[in-house]
Amino acid sequence: MASRRISSLVSRSLPLLSRGGQKTYLGRGIHRFSTAAALEDPIKPPVSVEYDKLLINGRFVDAASGKTFPTLDPRTGEVITHVAEGDAEDINRAVAAARKAFDEGPWPRMTAYERQRILLRFADLIEKHNDEIAALETWDNGKLYEQSASIEVPMLVRLFRYYAGWADKIHGLTVQADGPHHVQTLHEPIGVAGQIIPWNFPLLMFAWKVGPALATGNTIVLKTAEQTPLSALFVGKLLHEAGLPEGVLNIVSGYGPTAGAALCSHMDVDKLAFTGSTETGKVVLELAAKSNLKPVTLELGGKSPFIVCEDADVDKAVELAHFALFFNQGQCCCAGSRTYVHEKVYDEFLEKAKARAIKRAVGDPFKAGMEQGPQIDEEQFQKILKYIKYGKESGATLETGGDRFGTKGYYIQPTVFSNVKDDMPIAQDEIFGPVQSILKFKDLGDVVRRANSSRYGLAAGVFTQSLDTANTLMRALRVGTVWINCFDTFDAAIPFGGYKMSGIGREKGIYSLTNYLQVKAVVNPVTNPAWL
Repeated sequence: MASRRISSLVSRSLPLLSRGGQKTYLGRGIHRFSTAAALEDPIKPPVSVEYDKLLINGRFVDAASGKTFPTLDPRTGEVITHVAEGDAEDINRAVAAARKAFDEGPWPRMTAYERQRILLRFADLIEKHNDEIAALETWDNGKLYEQSASIEVPMLVRLFRYYAGWADKIHGLTVQADGPHHVQTLHEPIGVAGQIIPWNFPLLMFAWKVGPALATGNTIVLKTAEQTPLSALFVGKLLHEAGLPEGVLNIVSGYGPTAGAALCSHMDVDKLAFTGSTETGKVVLELAAKSNLKPVTLELGGKSPFIVCEDADVDKAVELAHFALFFNQGQCCCAGSRTYVHEKVYDEFLEKAKARAIKRAVGDPFKAGMEQGPQIDEEQFQKILKYIKYGKESGATLETGGDRFGTKGYYIQPTVFSNVKDDMPIAQDEIFGPVQSILKFKDLGDVVRRANSSRYGLAAGVFTQSLDTANTLMRALRVGTVWINCFDTFDAAIPFGGYKMSGIGREKGIYSLTNYLQVKAVVNPVTNPAWL
């Protein structure tokens, strides 16, 4: 392909967007979007970035094999463009660049203040290109454009400004030890970080991993999800425009069994971070252990309970439970996919939940007023339909939905099941789609036992007017996040991660910094202990 520099991602004729309508509060509930943020007449962004290249050592280069693979538009199933297919040789090149940048380059030796300034310049560039990045994310992923433009790209900006703020505040301690010694601890960057991000929130997962790793002085090899490789390459270019030295961030597109496995097994990678399915997380952990025993953080699957108590305002509970499950086409690891409703309000809740699902607007995510776009790809589309079939075969009652929406693309009707039992596949497995399972419970003891019976423990929602009930459930539920009378409330400072098979470690907030730091103890004898 003809060589060309990365410049603007979207046609200059792409209109700037007004952000009218209802105000969105980042981190304070994101289930209301401004319909004015959508593109009334969406223009396909021309791909002016060389996506048939990999970003290695600050340059866009061909894959060693010369291979490419298609990335598809979920709205139609048609090819957007062909992307470089990285494999083990490309991972070797990327790791070598990151290793040299860490061992010999300026990034870990730069003042923390200068690293902070680069991250802040990057955040400014993201903000400048907000609408272009959002259009690319929607085009490649299928999520609502108004969600991308009004929520996710601004959250990306906020996350990088947050971690920029941490860069010059990372320090060790002076330790009071027994005996005549001066003891201190140093917090040092861990080295080369291998990072693998998923397709459901490509940009946000980029920020969750790259932000803390850069703030603490590490270098990175990032593998994007094969379904959504585009946005990371674009923002990676912006990071270099902001002043990031070459070799600090390397981006390889490719498949898990080739590029992903090579990254996990690489002896020169000092740390791994992975977000994805629990099944793949097990493979990542095994490969890391078999290579150099590198530390691993995992953010994996979930089957989160959303508990509607007997004192609930049913109308509000229906709306929040609907959002908790259907947001982002149900493609959320923390989706409230087990809706437990107290028997006293179950019938009323069910009728209103069914009516709300029927009203849900499904269609082109670039159009104003849409609430649900397509699923990510054919594989996920078929998986969801398979679980809907399982639900019907296992005895649950299909209240609404249950089939594809339209004839083109990967759209699925908003689906609601009632009379769901805990042992049914739709109540046990992570469907990752717009399928709401509504279960009945009798009392708090009953719902706690059943909610905790899952192999997952990522998140939970509680809807109640009772402080005692809220306090009981927040302690009793074995999950990493409990949202009370809210759901999917995210902030750069709030840690996220799970219990049990939902993962290892936490991302975001101060907790994520420790994922990318080594603690070194320094002990000096005091030559004149009389001064102690």
